[in-house]
Amino acid sequence: MRGATRYKWAACAATTVVLAATVTACGGGGGGGGGGSSATGVLSASWTDPQNPLEPANTNEVQGGKVLSMIFRGLKKYDPQTGAAQNMIASSIGTKDSQNFTIKLKNGWTFSNGQKVTSASFIDAWNYAAVTSNKQINASFFSYIDGFDKVHPETGSPSAKTMSGLKKTGDLSFTVKLNQKFSTWPDTLGYSAFMPLPQSFFTDHAGWLQKPIGNGPYEVQSYTRGTGIKLRKWSGYKGDDKAVNGGVDLQVYTDNNTAYTDLQAGNLDLVDDIPATQLKNVKSDLGGRYLNTPAGIIQTLGFPLYDKNWKGANSAKVRQGISMAINRPQITKTIFQNTRTPATDWTSPVLGSAGGYQSGVCGSVCTYNPTQAKKLIKDGGGIPGGTLKIGYNADTGSHKDWVDAVCNSINNALGNDNACVGSPTGTFADFRNKITNKQMTGPFRAGWQMDYPLIQDFLQPLYYTGASSNDSHFSNAAFDKLVDQANAENDSAKAVLKFQDAERILAQEVPAIPLWYQNGSAGWSSRLSNVALDPFSVPVYNEIKVS
Repeated sequence: MRGATRYKWAACAATTVVLAATVTACGGGGGGGGGGSSATGVLSASWTDPQNPLEPANTNEVQGGKVLSMIFRGLKKYDPQTGAAQNMIASSIGTKDSQNFTIKLKNGWTFSNGQKVTSASFIDAWNYAAVTSNKQINASFFSYIDGFDKVHPETGSPSAKTMSGLKKTGDLSFTVKLNQKFSTWPDTLGYSAFMPLPQSFFTDHAGWLQKPIGNGPYEVQSYTRGTGIKLRKWSGYKGDDKAVNGGVDLQVYTDNNTAYTDLQAGNLDLVDDIPATQLKNVKSDLGGRYLNTPAGIIQTLGFPLYDKNWKGANSAKVRQGISMAINRPQITKTIFQNTRTPATDWTSPVLGSAGGYQSGVCGSVCTYNPTQAKKLIKDGGGIPGGTLKIGYNADTGSHKDWVDAVCNSINNALGNDNACVGSPTGTFADFRNKITNKQMTGPFRAGWQMDYPLIQDFLQPLYYTGASSNDSHFSNAAFDKLVDQANAENDSAKAVLKFQDAERILAQEVPAIPLWYQNGSAGWSSRLSNVALDPFSVPVYNEIKVS
């Protein structure tokens, strides 16, 4: 899932946007009791406006995904400790050939508006997501379902409105036929793109977008773009992971330093993006109310391979040289206080070797070598335009700090103070829109948070031809073929080996430069307890206690 950013509000800080009708004094949106935990206490947390409206199939970045994970539950859910895919609404997902699947649903699930969750809730949602005319950014996640090519042709208009591979067999059962074997396909079904939708989504789409309706432990009380979203515990929630608090107010910040200051002042309860400049002091500042844990996140620099300057025959040499000019160990130590680890591949150590992580596959390309960097960039024809302009969003994530450090490293390696500069865009949403609309002319930050703990998720969505998050528009027939072969493997160990072969192609072509693996971090107020981050670095909001 693309991106990583955060948020703001409140009359308690002069630099913030006012969130209408905060219930109590600054510090948590009301409902908090005096002593002990309260099942009605509401916590406040930092956030950033998502790129798109909160449709499950139109969200592929962290901020929107964070909300969807609270208001929706799907066929599967990822364990907040291990990341393992577990049945949620599905009572069973069976197959004899890894291509034809029979899905049975648990009875009694409803959406927060009272409408029942049925097989049609999934079939209708998936067909809507796949049809070209609906312009859903995650449409490619449905490309393995038979008939996708009819509803989402590469060119021209759809010849069908529904995928032939989806068949309703009862109110609580349906079958799925894929267009090839895909042994791990069920494990992808906890991703937000596969969430069910109520009929109100289709009958009153505009109204639903104003106030999304889901079937998760929280329901939307109000949502104002640019300000924040108020989520409240839904008493009718069917799952066994009910919220132990009364709700969460996600408040939009355009600067995570401001969010951190508000946290220290008692005006905010939770920040899950500690500014790089505060990492030296965070433990003492917060008195131990801080955690930093490994997460399935990698930070990279993507390249606009649709731009003629970056898709030439020798441009891979330039990208390799730029990578070798970046002193990762120094930057992760001085900027991030060792809360990042220099990357040596395009996935994450969280996967483990059995899950596909292969340390060192990037080889010399990810090793600091100024002499070789200079040579490769020269051999590749030099940096297009003479200056490397690294794009990033300026509102959150301490991106300016590390982009400046990367540029300093490149400038030092090349002996040219003007070889690299940062190129900020004000907000995350605007930055993502530039990328989506193919408006980038130079490298850009491209953090990736896994959607599910499979090596496939680090490779296919980002580098497969036409994939939903292939922001570089990289296309390589050999890479695509290996991914297809891996997905078709019934043996998961053999599938991993195929994916690893595909990853080795990235080391040659370098459509994106791996920078570092990112830990998840969070700091919280004295009102909160039982704070934890899941393997995706997202707070486990439903388990946070408020006093």
